[in-house]
Amino acid sequence: MTRRIRKLLVANRGEIACRVMATCQRLGIKTVAVYSDADRGALHVAMADEAVFIGAAPARESYLVAARIVDACRKTGADAVHPGYGFLSENPAFAEALADAGITFLGPKAASMRAMALKGAAKKLMEDAGVPVVPGYHGDDQSLETLATEADRIGYPVLIKAVAGGGGKGMRKVFGASEIKAAIEGAKREGENSFGDGTLLIEKLIEKPRHIEMQVFGDEAGHAVHLFERDCSLQRRHQKVVEEAPAPGMSADMRRAMGEAAVKAAEAIGYVGAGTVEFIVDVANGIDDAPFYFMEMNTRLQVEHPVTEMITGQDLVEWQIMVAEGKNLPLSQDEIELLADGHAVEVRLYAEDPYGGFLPSIGTIGLFDPFADMGPGQRIDAGVRAGDAVSIHYDPMIGKLIAWGQDREAAIDALIDLVAQTPVSGLATNRDFLLAALREPDFRAGDVHTGFIEAHADTLLHKPELSGADYALAALAVVANRQAGGTDSDPWSAMDNFRLGLPASEKMLFDGADGSLVTVELLHSDAGLVASVADATVSGTVSARSVAQYDTILHVESESGRTRLFSEVNSDQVTLVTTDRTMVVKRHARDGGLDDEMEGPGTIVSPMPGKILEIKVKNGDAVEKGQPLLIMEAMKMEQTITAPRAGTVAGLGVAAGTQVAGGAVLLSIEDQE
Repeated sequence: MTRRIRKLLVANRGEIACRVMATCQRLGIKTVAVYSDADRGALHVAMADEAVFIGAAPARESYLVAARIVDACRKTGADAVHPGYGFLSENPAFAEALADAGITFLGPKAASMRAMALKGAAKKLMEDAGVPVVPGYHGDDQSLETLATEADRIGYPVLIKAVAGGGGKGMRKVFGASEIKAAIEGAKREGENSFGDGTLLIEKLIEKPRHIEMQVFGDEAGHAVHLFERDCSLQRRHQKVVEEAPAPGMSADMRRAMGEAAVKAAEAIGYVGAGTVEFIVDVANGIDDAPFYFMEMNTRLQVEHPVTEMITGQDLVEWQIMVAEGKNLPLSQDEIELLADGHAVEVRLYAEDPYGGFLPSIGTIGLFDPFADMGPGQRIDAGVRAGDAVSIHYDPMIGKLIAWGQDREAAIDALIDLVAQTPVSGLATNRDFLLAALREPDFRAGDVHTGFIEAHADTLLHKPELSGADYALAALAVVANRQAGGTDSDPWSAMDNFRLGLPASEKMLFDGADGSLVTVELLHSDAGLVASVADATVSGTVSARSVAQYDTILHVESESGRTRLFSEVNSDQVTLVTTDRTMVVKRHARDGGLDDEMEGPGTIVSPMPGKILEIKVKNGDAVEKGQPLLIMEAMKMEQTITAPRAGTVAGLGVAAGTQVAGGAVLLSIEDQE
């Protein structure tokens, strides 16, 4: 029985909400956004036909409250809900609440969600259906003794997982018996905090794995198909960074076998809608004839679905709408084809610091234009704009950058071009890291696995030092911003040493990375500008076009050629973004008022706002360098704070359960007497 969706509420936020709304607009379906206090001015709210406020910024008080979503449907007359991913997307009780209210859910049946929600039960179900699974333990006895015994039986290394987990939360790699107790306790705690369930399973750890998943779809008539695979092996903290389709080096026979296994998994639970069956592939001896094992099934649309859309020419959100309306799948398995042997690659642009342990970053986005002109085969899915804030309350993903090419090499080149032409400022991002990963020879050769980042840490996680020329360019950016009508336009505040009848000159002061003071001398003349610092001189003409309050596109014309940079200038720093890297140059505070407030060595501060989960030391304890001091939760991830040096704990004034601000002093490590 078919039914027509006329008004769809998106029970999510950010880029996935905008992505769903784009398809609805094309199909003539009205859309409703929901928003929290933190999202009043968000892009998805502006994009929707209607919007409903649902609560405070924390997700548990807004996006995770099913009753408020149902009430928003009643208020607006929405007859269907798209859950996006995360939040309530895999919550069977939410799907049932919508059904009770007569509202169509763009997702699978509640029974299918429950069948795949707990990893242990799902593995048993897949075993019974004839789908290969990784050797492991997923029993009911959750005592420390039993889990440790099972780990010994399986044989180290093992992987511990929270059965209700996802996104790397509640997951620990264990390489020996001495690590097992702490790993079990940490995974159990993270599972309880993130999912309300600390039940664990243990698997044999595949030491050189590829993470390959199959996009599946089912309809109410019992048809099930796959739309080929995606390789999601390049990860950090078990979260995907780069995704591509099809999988590099995968043979047609292996693709067929994995596709059949994925469809078998979907059929085993009577699956309806979009889902992803994830496999782990042991490529220790190469991908040819490599064994693959069922890992889990995500009963929703995946973040990385655009690469599947690009290689098949299908709109997966439109497929979701068709299936939810009771229609049959638009294509049979034999009719689903790869487009001209093409290839697609996607990267996730995050507000995080790859050079600081991938810690999330919060702040206001400066430079960023997801709607800039793009070349053929290039796409950006984003839910933020310049001026939007990345807060502590939600995932720090800024957007997804995707590119298609006739082959893998062409797709990678197109994506590198897109990332290079997408500047971001205002907060730390992984943009430069993504460029380095895409340019890494082993990645381009298709030698990808889940340990790729660690294996290439020397090249991927090394932050280039600022050179003299970088400081000179920062000074030119200040001048260009002044000319474009940005900051520093007051002539009386300029240190320009004005002299009647002589070329104007000025000095600009910046803070060096080592705490030194860097002085850039600028000489203005009819011929242009000369910026000199230490061992570098940059000269030429400077022009700029203002693109936001503090932002300019900077052109430097010199003897060596024309350089184009994006720049953001404010009173604290200058951000320069080239096609290769992002440079943040700190401007020197002329009054030096902060010098007396600088933290002494050994002072431990919170790297960002968060909640203290566990205190592992007390005042007076002697600690060694690297010893865990406390565990905090920030932006949905646990962070272990360790001692920067040996010494004695002092000044500990926080307790478990305390909410702390970013930069808050937690304790100090003093010299031992």
